[in-house]
Amino acid sequence: MLNYIIRRILYTIPIAIGVSLVVFGLVHLAPGDPLSAVMGEVDQKMLAEMRASFGYDKPLPVQYLLWLGNSLTGDMGYSLRTGAPVFRTLIDSAVNTMMIGVAASLLGFVVGVTMGMLAGYHHGTWLDKAVSSATITGVSIPHYWLAILLVIVFSVQFGWLPSMGAGSAASMWSWEAWQHMILPVIALAAIPCAIVARTARACVMEILSMEFVEALRARGLSERRILLHVSRNAMPTVLAVMGLQFAHLLGGSILVETVFTWPGTGYLLNLAIFDRDIPVLQGTILLLALFFVSINLVVDILQTWADPRISRG
Repeated sequence: MLNYIIRRILYTIPIAIGVSLVVFGLVHLAPGDPLSAVMGEVDQKMLAEMRASFGYDKPLPVQYLLWLGNSLTGDMGYSLRTGAPVFRTLIDSAVNTMMIGVAASLLGFVVGVTMGMLAGYHHGTWLDKAVSSATITGVSIPHYWLAILLVIVFSVQFGWLPSMGAGSAASMWSWEAWQHMILPVIALAAIPCAIVARTARACVMEILSMEFVEALRARGLSERRILLHVSRNAMPTVLAVMGLQFAHLLGGSILVETVFTWPGTGYLLNLAIFDRDIPVLQGTILLLALFFVSINLVVDILQTWADPRISRG
């Protein structure tokens, strides 16, 4: 198993380099000069000096190598809009995104697995039909539409929860911070919850049709023990799906964070796109892409832990 984990870690190195190359190339495909867009009408000599200070006067391959080397040391440059260090800005935003991302993943995983297991174990009953209907609805509703609906109902109509920002509390464990997190977390958790529930239901139904389940019943095992065996066999697939959904939450968080003005990486990316803030845009996309690669690595390791047969495949 250790050799498998080391092999998977080594595979991520060329993937990460490829991701950085794609990120750099796509950002520079946009037409126009980002400094001109930010600074407006200025003296051409001053503009040339600014281009030289940011390294935009060098050929693109040189710019890429310099950017990659500096990024490895934590130096991602400075924001064209605010002048703040990009790395420090990314860390602050990533912490806020992780807060709602982890909370939404836990909510989606726990509720989704519970609903899916019960629906699959009671296939064909009213419970199965209710869960199936709920999952279809959850998959069909876009993140941003649900976010707007939650704001209208719980913030505008009833005034129960705040609709903007992250609050002014110093601690994330304060009630004020949790009040600002509730609606974004629900909006983000809806689709992962539905997808995990559908996956768990399908896995449980497939496993229940296998011969070893009948053998367990013939040996006199209780239904609770049988469900435990079924759950363990279904877990590798469910973990893989949940890991991918956790990574996809970052993509969905761009619109959700914009709706709730949540100061995370999604909101930061949205601002960088409209402001043509190339250093922030590159750093944010690279961070999200590397996070996606890292989550896939963690999921592979967890799958191997749940089912050691994978490492022997």
